[in-house]
Amino acid sequence: MNPAKPISPFRLCSLLRLQNDPKLALQLFQNPNPDPKPFLYTHLSYDLIITKLGRAKMFHEMEQILSQLRQETRFSPKEIIFCNVISFYGRARLPDRAIQTFESIPEFRCRRSVKSLNSLLNALLNCKEFDKFDEILAGIDKFATPDVCTYNILIKAFCENGSLGDARNVFDEMLMKRVFPSVVTFTTLISGLCANSWLDEAFRLKEDMVRIFNVKPNAFVYASLMKGLCGVNELSLAFELKEEMLKNKIRLDSGIYSTLIAALFKVGRKDEVFVILKEMTENGCKPDTVTYNAMISGFCNEKDFEAAYGVLEEMVEKGCKPDVIGYNVIINALCKEGKWREANDLFEDMPRRGCSPDFRAYRIIFDGLCEGMRFNEAAFVLDEMLFKGYPPMSASKAKFVEGLCQEGSLELLCKVLNSLVKGNIVDGDTWSLAVSKVCKKEELSNGSELVDILLKDFETLPIR
Repeated sequence: MNPAKPISPFRLCSLLRLQNDPKLALQLFQNPNPDPKPFLYTHLSYDLIITKLGRAKMFHEMEQILSQLRQETRFSPKEIIFCNVISFYGRARLPDRAIQTFESIPEFRCRRSVKSLNSLLNALLNCKEFDKFDEILAGIDKFATPDVCTYNILIKAFCENGSLGDARNVFDEMLMKRVFPSVVTFTTLISGLCANSWLDEAFRLKEDMVRIFNVKPNAFVYASLMKGLCGVNELSLAFELKEEMLKNKIRLDSGIYSTLIAALFKVGRKDEVFVILKEMTENGCKPDTVTYNAMISGFCNEKDFEAAYGVLEEMVEKGCKPDVIGYNVIINALCKEGKWREANDLFEDMPRRGCSPDFRAYRIIFDGLCEGMRFNEAAFVLDEMLFKGYPPMSASKAKFVEGLCQEGSLELLCKVLNSLVKGNIVDGDTWSLAVSKVCKKEELSNGSELVDILLKDFETLPIR
């Protein structure tokens, strides 16, 4: 029997591309051939395995491959590998790891440029580590010159941090250094201005981008302006912008229409919503979950739950699957109106409707049932929450225990405390509250009697 043909470096890259399981890909990379002779890995094979491990958040294994890459003498790694690694750490909210990777690039005989700088700044932006920007930017003149992408990231960081004056200063610095702003620059800055209700400044910048820089506003610019206008109930100006978009043949997406729909509900003009829906269809824009959720929210705010349920049915009929956000809106509104039975019925019906409740849904219905003094149902929901790893808010937990104490249901109280112990989320404050309330109502002669009851189910209680 002929021995298996050895895998070549080129063949290894092909196999790595085809392997979707990162663990199997790693095994293949580490042991491509049974031959003990050192394998000649290529730059592409390193790039492929590092990318797979980074996307899978297998960072320990990824660092091992990077250590191996550091020992390579046949070639110098390209900067793109490190840009990807920095981005992986940014998405995983590991800013220190991203910085360490950036600083280690020269150790691989690779020169840093504005590309890796931008990757690091964007990673820090994803991690909201705004205070580290100055430190990174302090010595960049040694290896990089900021480009338009650098400035765009800085502008976005200042906008997200609420420092609009600094964002505008960065924009002015761009112009001073003859870095021509892109449509992303204007989109980012206008979005930040609108989010902070600097609408006059935002509209001036929109005019400047056309008049001075000859950059046409895109759909994102219009969406930001319209959202800002709707936020201050300037619907007439928002609709003027919509007509301007149609005139300039800029496609209106469902997000823009949904913004207008939500604004119409907000000012009590829900009859015009159906005109918007008709226009959407005529313009080839199909309503999606964002659109329908805007309608559900609007009807719920008007306490028109029959219409909100009707939207759910319409979504199913038109092939648009309702998502958990829409259900949460209805359940929350029902709870606020004291319709706890209806809220719980809808919550329990969600799986049958093809939508699994998320942690927000559980917290909403749990809080609502506690508010409505429906403690037996709340206890059942609590058990499900703990089983799925969705602990209630501390305030909700304390309110539930206090309500049980005031009601005087010792059996249910003990059951709930046992559930909290099993979920390892009971704390000293919860115990103190339960013991003091029960003893005060003279249900028990002393706190030790309550503990004795609990100890029937537990030999030891992991009290934190």
